[in-house]
Amino acid sequence: MQASAVEIRRSSRRRRTVSAYRDGDRTIVLLPARMSEAEEQRWVGVMLDKLAAQESKRMLGDAELSARAKVLSGQYLEGRAKPKTVRWVTNQNTRWGSCTPAEGSIRLSHRLQGMPEYVLDYVLLHELAHLLVPGHGPRFWRLLEAYPRTERAQGYLEGVVAASRLPHLPEARDE
Repeated sequence: MQASAVEIRRSSRRRRTVSAYRDGDRTIVLLPARMSEAEEQRWVGVMLDKLAAQESKRMLGDAELSARAKVLSGQYLEGRAKPKTVRWVTNQNTRWGSCTPAEGSIRLSHRLQGMPEYVLDYVLLHELAHLLVPGHGPRFWRLLEAYPRTERAQGYLEGVVAASRLPHLPEARDE
């Protein structure tokens, strides 16, 4: 991960807890107002390390995607879906994934990186099912019934799409 700008936000309402999150290319660290400069420096380092560790767990490479596809195919599709390639792509901004059954290729949008594992698994399983059944007819959806988080993952993705359509709201100020 590239180094990003770190923004410190102190709050008199925050007593003991420290938290951090990414906002685009910035990292926001939330601290109690009474914290000393030395404590601030220590906690910023701790929180940057913690975020990096969380992100590295979520960011799978193409080889890991292929391995995950094999596991999901075995677990939910009796191992019948056997893609030749599974990879991340950056040119899918309106789809979460796509599949070309004739080539056995699956492509997942880079926008899925960092989303919960169950969401990534759902999209990957969805594309694996297309290797077996083209289209979205009843046979296709029967294949996905075995995955217990289908509905939850679909709701998550619908929420992401809906949020992207909301007008930009001014940032909340921590006072």
